[in-house]
Amino acid sequence: MTEEAPLSPVEKPCFAIEAQNTPVCPECGSQRLYRDGLRYLTDSSTIQRWLCRECGYRFSWPKAERHHGSKKIKTKHGLTVNECSSRAQVLLEPSEERAMSGQTENCESGSAGATATSTTDKAGVKGKILEFAWWLKKQGYSEHTIKNYVEMLKLLESSGANLFNPETVKETLAKLGKSDYWKHAAVCAYSMFTKMQGLTWQKPKVKRVRQIPFIPLERELDDLIAAAGRKTAAFLQLLKETGMRAGEAINLKWTDVDFERRTVTLNTPEKSGNPRVFKVSPKLIEMLNSLPKKDVKVFPVTYTALKCNFLRARKKIAVKLGNPRLLQISFHTFRHWKATMEYHKSKDPLYVKELLGHKKLDTTLLYIQIERALFQSDGDEFTVKVAKTPEEIQSLLAVGFEWVGMKDGLVYLRKRK
Repeated sequence: MTEEAPLSPVEKPCFAIEAQNTPVCPECGSQRLYRDGLRYLTDSSTIQRWLCRECGYRFSWPKAERHHGSKKIKTKHGLTVNECSSRAQVLLEPSEERAMSGQTENCESGSAGATATSTTDKAGVKGKILEFAWWLKKQGYSEHTIKNYVEMLKLLESSGANLFNPETVKETLAKLGKSDYWKHAAVCAYSMFTKMQGLTWQKPKVKRVRQIPFIPLERELDDLIAAAGRKTAAFLQLLKETGMRAGEAINLKWTDVDFERRTVTLNTPEKSGNPRVFKVSPKLIEMLNSLPKKDVKVFPVTYTALKCNFLRARKKIAVKLGNPRLLQISFHTFRHWKATMEYHKSKDPLYVKELLGHKKLDTTLLYIQIERALFQSDGDEFTVKVAKTPEEIQSLLAVGFEWVGMKDGLVYLRKRK
């Protein structure tokens, strides 16, 4: 009895699908797949779209069958599968591939005028954006960056831009009533999309004007923390005391918290920052210790869920206290507040740079400008003490006084009222 010839790389996944009725990636054979919407055919039937989590390949596995004459054909991302008695045979039909993907080949590879047909359907664009998100993930971008880039591309597409025609994207950017800061980020997002697609485009000139962040009072931050739930309050207190980015804090693990030494270690910094260790207050340690420890992470929730809880608490306390300033506070506002206060205390920009994990000192210098604007006329808002002995100095420092200087053997200290 002769041994049956092995299946080819293309035939094998398709045969596995026929035998098990389970989707398998035609590229790598993996069954780790995402559902990528439905493709609606002209005869009102639908075909399920899939995206491979291993290699990023996008394909269709039919939920409905189409009949052409006497032959029954199933379409698979431009591949027609003729069901035979022995095994599946795969044939490529370019015209069918264009009809299924809803896109035409570029008139000139990599040209600035690369276009897609006007019949590109919503499902095809959605699949390409999902493929773009997976491509960014493989490039090592953070979840927060991927989410923002995807949302920007979706807004451009829904506003009338053809993502495969850079000129229409420029027109849409010009018409959108967004800030220059947002448009600059959208240009960066679309540039990454064109890089993935092999397109080139001439970036429009968008002047990015850096805005001065809103710095709230400490009592306003404390009001927000007090109004939030137990888990959200602990998260906000962590942001206030460490100046972490929200994405860094949400990835914190229980092994990063030392309850005995009262330290929090940041081992997964964002934006290529350096790992850091923070000394935190007993209040924060108590708040963290009260949280359930059923997961590896301290905050086992998604960023979106945590933000929704925060926004609800913020709106409620703003109405209750009659303070609309609270509505300007976001997760990142805690980081701005921490940076400004730390520079005000230390007057050392290098220390603040290391605390925040900035790559460039220019980013930290913004907080010097803010600190000078906020505290340049606050001489009457301090309580000043003079100490003569080491014991007096130690007792004043213990209650929050700061070192100002020394003159004629006397030590001057001050504390904010």
